[in-house]
Order: sequence, then C-alpha cells, then structure tokens
Amino acid sequence: MIRVRVPLKIENTVLSKSKDFAIRIVRMYQFLQDSNNNPLPEYVMSKQVLRSGTSIGANIREARRAQSTADFIAKLYIALKEADETAYWIELLYSTNYISEQMYKSILDDCEELLKLLTTIIKTTQAKNS
Repeated sequence: MIRVRVPLKIENTVLSKSKDFAIRIVRMYQFLQDSNNNPLPEYVMSKQVLRSGTSIGANIREARRAQSTADFIAKLYIALKEADETAYWIELLYSTNYISEQMYKSILDDCEELLKLLTTIIKTTQAKNS
C-alpha cells in the first residue's frame, strides 16, 4: 500500500461528505419506497440511485488503501463517475415527479459538491505526479 499525499483536511472532508451523502441517499430511497407504492419506473430509478449514491463513498474509502498513485486516481475516477451517475438518477427522479423540487435541489447540491471535490483531488494528484 502506498500513501498518496492528499491534504488531510481535504481527505477528511471528502470522506465525511461522501458518507453523509450516502446516508441521505439511503433515506431518500426509504422515502421513495414508503411513499410511492413501488411503481416499476420509480423502483428501478430508486434502486439505481441507491447503488450509485452509496458507491461514491465506498470508492473514496477504497482509494485510501491504493497500491499506487495510479490506483488512487483510478478509484477516485470511479467515485467521480458514480457521483455523475447519481446526479443523473436524481435529475430523472425529479423530472418524473417522484421527488420534490426542494429535495431535488438539496440533494443535487450535495452531489455537485462531491463532484467538485473529487475533480479537485484528482487534478491536484495528477499535477503533483506528472
């Protein structure tokens, strides 16, 4: 295992925010299950957002134990792609009226913050190692 040098404050921030986001995703999934009687389109979308939204933090956590800088960056790219996919499912849930505008804006803002943090960490790490 190689320890990639990411400022501890940034590392702790992205770890904390991704876990908090995963908790929000789980709660949104529970809300959708409780309130919509599981129509097929909502069921498929809520399962997808649950999978991708909780995967972000898992991949960030896995990146902490990367075997190399390239492995670290690759795992963060996976987290970045999962965050982008999650934003898509959130947008789709909103566009099909399964979540309110307030819920949409709130959770999408958190997702976009994770996207920005991950992009910054990836770019900074690449710049330091090129």
